Amino acid sequence: MTGRRRAAAPIRGYGITAWSRAFVSVVETGADHRHITGARRYFRDRNVDALAVGDGVITSSVRGSQLDPFEVILRTRTVDADTVVSLLRATGDVDDLLAAARGEQPAGLGSLIAPTESADIESSCTCPDEAPRCIHVLATAFEIAAEIDRRPTVLLQVMGTDLPSLLAAAGGGHDTDRGDDVASGGEILPEDFYGDSVVLPPPPPFPSVDALTELEPAALRAALRASGVPATQLAEAFDDLATFYAELKRRT
Repeated sequence: MTGRRRAAAPIRGYGITAWSRAFVSVVETGADHRHITGARRYFRDRNVDALAVGDGVITSSVRGSQLDPFEVILRTRTVDADTVVSLLRATGDVDDLLAAARGEQPAGLGSLIAPTESADIESSCTCPDEAPRCIHVLATAFEIAAEIDRRPTVLLQVMGTDLPSLLAAAGGGHDTDRGDDVASGGEILPEDFYGDSVVLPPPPPFPSVDALTELEPAALRAALRASGVPATQLAEAFDDLATFYAELKRRT
């Protein structure tokens, strides 16, 4: 009896998107081919556990060559929300914040948020490797890159901010510490961004026709069956339609 073939595990990837690649390229700076290759294997084999992202701090536990896992910490050069928004206003890229809210990775915002040089990310690991970026640090960075591919706003948190803070900084108001108008470049969010106060237009007029009596019964039954109503429940569906139709006529 031949055994069943085990389905191959899906190949894991990282650095698929622009923001993710920008983060990875900085962490890989100075790392040699052997360390990068080993870290990729650790990433594929899911050796990184307890991955946690705080404001400007990443921690993980990585299973390596010893019995006990190694503890990794990455600290980033953090960004200031007000400064980022001011620079976006200066370049006319404030709408990048709304693009980020839609899950996109706009280039203008990315250039201000993403790290640009190796010094922007400090790393430490409890392993004895004295390389600038050990395998465990690199594997952790690859896991973060994969998270950025899935949720671009992870990069914002990695760099010490988040989308609500950026939107609040861009939404207007006065900075009480400086006394100047931080929204002098114009608000990017309408006053009622979520539409809670929108007054909806009245519904269109409802024709004074009784569909249940004036439409072809056979066609109506066929339509109900096509919508998934069982044949044994057609009578009940007709009664429901009559109730809904009467309510519509009452409201118009």
